[in-house]
Amino acid sequence: MRVRVDRDAFAEAVAWTARALPTRHAVPVLAGMRLEVAPDGSALHMSGFDYEVSTRASVEVLSEETGAALVPGRLLAEIVNNLPSGTVRLETDGARLLVSAGAARFTLITMPLEDYPSLPGMPGRIGSVPADAFTAAVRQVTPAASRDDTLPMLTGAYLDFTGDQLSVVATDRYRIAVRELWWRPEDAEVDAAALVPARTLANTVRGLINQSNVDIALSTGAGPAEGMVGFENGERRTTTRLIDSDFVKYASWFPTDFSARAEVPVAPLLEAVKRVALVADRNTPLRLAFTEREVVLEAGSGDDAQAVEALEVGFEGDPIRLAFRPDYLTDGLNGVETDTAHLHLTEPTKPAVFTDVPAKEGESPAFRYLVQPLRVS
Repeated sequence: MRVRVDRDAFAEAVAWTARALPTRHAVPVLAGMRLEVAPDGSALHMSGFDYEVSTRASVEVLSEETGAALVPGRLLAEIVNNLPSGTVRLETDGARLLVSAGAARFTLITMPLEDYPSLPGMPGRIGSVPADAFTAAVRQVTPAASRDDTLPMLTGAYLDFTGDQLSVVATDRYRIAVRELWWRPEDAEVDAAALVPARTLANTVRGLINQSNVDIALSTGAGPAEGMVGFENGERRTTTRLIDSDFVKYASWFPTDFSARAEVPVAPLLEAVKRVALVADRNTPLRLAFTEREVVLEAGSGDDAQAVEALEVGFEGDPIRLAFRPDYLTDGLNGVETDTAHLHLTEPTKPAVFTDVPAKEGESPAFRYLVQPLRVS
C-alpha cells in the first residue's frame, strides 16, 4: 500500500472510525483499524469492529499501490490529529506502516490481517432522517441515559418509529428525556423500535455531514443482521448490536395535570445554576423557590459555603420550593433549543417537566425532560 491523502480529511475520518474502538481489548486485533485501498485506487477505506460495534469511513486518496494494513486504531488517530497540515503519505513496508507528513515520520507495527473479523453487513433500510435534527435529538436525550452497566436497559437510547414520527428517549430512573422529530420512513405504516447503546449512538452522530440525511437500517427478523441497527451518512457507516431488553413504558411517567407553570429564560437560568452550584457537591441539592415574578436559587447551608441568586421569570400558580441535583438541571436546560423554557410543576416531591416552547400555540413541545426532585428537610 502506498497512498497520499489530505491530512484534514484523513484525520476526521480516522477519528470518527476510532471512536468505537476499545481502549484495550483481550483480543488485541479488535483494537485495530483496518486500512484498505479501494481496487481502483481512488479511496482509502477505514474500518473498526469489536463484535459489538462496527464503523467504516472512506476518504479520497491518490494511490500508487493498493493494499491493506491493520494498525492500532486509537494510536493512529492521535498521530494523524497531530500531523502538520498538508499531504499525509502512507506506505507499508513489510510488517510496518510508515506515516509521514512534512518533516514528521512515524512507524507503526501492523497486526495480522487474517486474524481480523469480517465486518457485518447492514440490515435492511427502513428510512432516513435529516442529519442535523437527528444529531440535535441524540445530544438532547443521551445525557439522561444511565452509565451503570448493571442494568443494560437504562444505558440505551430508545428509538421509536411510528409512521413519520421518530421519538428518541433515554432514562436513568431519576429523569427521562424525550425528543420527537420528523423522519421519512420507507413504509408509511411502520411501527418499530430499537434500544441502542446510548454511548454508541452519541459517538455515531459526532461528525455527521450537515444538511444531509442519515439512512437508518434495522433488522426486522431472523438473519445475519438479526438484532442489529445501522446508520449510514455519506461515506460513513456504523452498525451496533441492540440491547436485548424491553424499554420502560415512559409515556405514563409524564403527569397530565400541573399546579404551576414557570416560563424561564434558558441561558440566564443555566448560567445562574452553574454559579450557585459552585458551592454544591454533585449530590447536594440546589434549591429553587418560585414566586409570582422570580425564582431564587440557593445552595449550601449551615457552616458550609452558601450561594443565592434571584432571576426574573414568568410564573402562574401557588409559590413552590423544589430541590434538584445541579447536573440534572443543567442537562435538562442544555436540551432546550428555544430561548425560553416552560417548567411544569405539581408538588415539591413530584416530578417536574421541562419543555421547549412550541413555535405555534397549541402545538406539542418537541423536547420534554422529566426530573425527580430531591427530598430536603
